[in-house]
Amino acid sequence: MTVFLHVCTTCRMGQPIPDEDIRPGARLLAALEEAGAPEGVRIVPVECLSACDHGCNVALTGPGRWSYVYRGMNPDTHVADILAGAAAYAATSDGLVPWRERPVIFRKQSLARIPPMEI
Repeated sequence: MTVFLHVCTTCRMGQPIPDEDIRPGARLLAALEEAGAPEGVRIVPVECLSACDHGCNVALTGPGRWSYVYRGMNPDTHVADILAGAAAYAATSDGLVPWRERPVIFRKQSLARIPPMEI
C-alpha cells in the first residue's frame, strides 16, 4: 500500500526569501525527487503545512495509519534521513515506527502525531 511523503514547497526555513527566489522547501522537494522515493512511498508537493516557523516541513500519511509532521528539515543535509524514515513508515501497517528505528532527525524534529481517521 502506498504512503505519502508530503513536502511543503513554500517553506522558507525562517529566512527572508524574495518571492522570485527558489525557496528551501522547493529545493527539498527537488532533492527528494532526485534521490528517488523508496518502494511504497509517493512524494507529494504541498503548498503549506502551517508550520512556517519551523520549516522545512514534511508529513507522512497513509490510509489507516498514524500521520506525522516533521519540522526543521534541511534540503542540504537531511534528504537521506527523510527517505529512510519514509521507508520505515511504509514498512509498517499502522504508521508506528519504533522510536529507536527512526532516523535521529525524526526522533528530534517531530512536530505532530495525528491518529488515523476512523471510517
